[in-house]
Amino acid sequence: MLVNNKHLTTIWYEEKSDKVKIIDQRLIPFELKIVELNTVDEVCFAIREMQVRGAPLIGVTAAFGMYIASKENPDLDNLKKASDKINKTRPTAVNLSWALNEVMTKIADLKHDKISIKILEIANQIRQDDINNCKKIGEYGCEIIKKIYNEMNRPVNILTHCNAGWLATVDWGTALAPIFVANKNNIPVHVWVDETRPRNQGFSLTAWELLNENIKNSLIVDNVGGHLMQHNKIDLCITGTDRTASNGDVCNKIGTYLKALAAFDNNIPFYVSAPISSIDFNIEDGVRDIPIEERISEEVSHISGIDENNHLKKVKIIPNGATCVNYAFDVTPAKYITKLITEKGIIEANSISIKKLNEKPLE
Repeated sequence: MLVNNKHLTTIWYEEKSDKVKIIDQRLIPFELKIVELNTVDEVCFAIREMQVRGAPLIGVTAAFGMYIASKENPDLDNLKKASDKINKTRPTAVNLSWALNEVMTKIADLKHDKISIKILEIANQIRQDDINNCKKIGEYGCEIIKKIYNEMNRPVNILTHCNAGWLATVDWGTALAPIFVANKNNIPVHVWVDETRPRNQGFSLTAWELLNENIKNSLIVDNVGGHLMQHNKIDLCITGTDRTASNGDVCNKIGTYLKALAAFDNNIPFYVSAPISSIDFNIEDGVRDIPIEERISEEVSHISGIDENNHLKKVKIIPNGATCVNYAFDVTPAKYITKLITEKGIIEANSISIKKLNEKPLE
């Protein structure tokens, strides 16, 4: 998507230098910094410390991480260790283990001198597939927005939570993809952007993306959504997902469940943009079985921003001696989800529809 009217993606392989490059998302919106990934440790750091984040992008980064590992040592035992190390960085997003499994499965019978080239091919394909799939999600989701616009004949008001835009993928995004496609088709939209504590990814990332695409938006603190719904200021909600269970339960950024409850109570459609790579077909009950990442307390106790001298600073916002608990995700039961928007179409959030995804070809 666009950054200062220039097209950019979150991760790419530069053939001339044989380098994998990413955007360091920790610095957005105040600084756009490109970082090279040269070692497996740097890949693990990038995922764990959220230089890259969002389930699809984590998966793509992991695949390129395996290419970096193969350049260090293409021995299968070494690559298995690298895969295990990368897989431990973040436990919730299923794309991470999915991408690593894709790589390890496809190189299992290759000779050493073929492995590195093959992994790079796989990583580039996963990257391109992510771009294509997200665009398809955008096109399917745009039809929902278009229908509401045709009925209302006014800008469509959409609430989103956290950041599921192109910064969470390679390009286009998941939850924001329908909004981007609608905007390119001259369908007027207005986006309510949740703050998304504790890392403020709505304020820092989603708002930045929308501003770069000249899409109207308003920033709100996390607990405003219910009030807006009660007063008919939201037409629909669209979020992303880090892991979707086979029964349709959706694990997404902490606070998503509360938005879904409020939407359900106010008869507002609640859609989830769910790439098939984010569906865990082995988990039958998301609330019970999806592992929830618990991150460091400092993300809650401190907040970052720029001071009057334009210096990025982190400040403490809690009393000395106070303790924090920092669950990164929650699970929204399928009964509160209107439908899932996938690259193969819009489906019901239930086990029957999800199972059929494996049988339906990509159009």
